[in-house]
Amino acid sequence: MKVEELKLLVIDALEDIKAEDITVLDVKKMTDFTDYMIIATGKSTRQVKALAINVAMQAKAADMPPLGLEGETVGEWALIDLGDVIVHVMTPQMRTTYNLEKLWSVEEKTDQVLAED
Repeated sequence: MKVEELKLLVIDALEDIKAEDITVLDVKKMTDFTDYMIIATGKSTRQVKALAINVAMQAKAADMPPLGLEGETVGEWALIDLGDVIVHVMTPQMRTTYNLEKLWSVEEKTDQVLAED
């Protein structure tokens, strides 16, 4: 699976469970361990867990099993490592606190997908 297809698979999996504020950061020029970081918000710890599990299951079904999955048991912040795509799913408070978009302050965002309520 090409990285662009994997990116779209992740976005679809997040949208399936109604993730909010899905943001895709192109970090290819900033790091060599991944091409994209996708950040999304879940309204509650339960939704964060469901989002992380759905992304992992969809990737596995597409023969791209996660290299790592962390935080899905607690649900404040989950990380799904898919190699070329790393996914962060957080509660609103965690997303505000850590502000990964600013930390990875890229010159431009490649995509911003608005999940429907």
